[in-house]
Amino acid sequence: MSEKVEEAWGSAFDWVGGEDSVRQLVDRFYDLMDLEPAYAELRAVHGSDLDSARDKLFWFMCGWLGGPQHYTERFGHPRLRMRHMPFSIGIRERDQWLACMHQAMQDSQLDPVLIERLNQSFFQTADWMRNKNTP
Repeated sequence: MSEKVEEAWGSAFDWVGGEDSVRQLVDRFYDLMDLEPAYAELRAVHGSDLDSARDKLFWFMCGWLGGPQHYTERFGHPRLRMRHMPFSIGIRERDQWLACMHQAMQDSQLDPVLIERLNQSFFQTADWMRNKNTP
């Protein structure tokens, strides 16, 4: 991303539109996961209730995007890989997470430049979460 774009928008948190927009994005992500058969394996990893996952992702995303550190204030350092180890995450789950988030970002009408930037960061993080070698 160019320096001029960063100067104009500030943090990615500001670019997304702040807490209300992050909440909308996270809610859309989990709604899609619950509704779309294309995300079935990803949904299965989350158990029966998504309320806690919604809140935790919202809190995490606020801080990760450069806004308030809600997650860290509640739980300390995110330790993403450690916290995801109890879940079976392979290429399929990674790709479904990425596709679901991409669709949620599009549905939330985020700037296409921001979507591209976030997709790159999300891929690196999601790939790092993999803990099984099979698809």
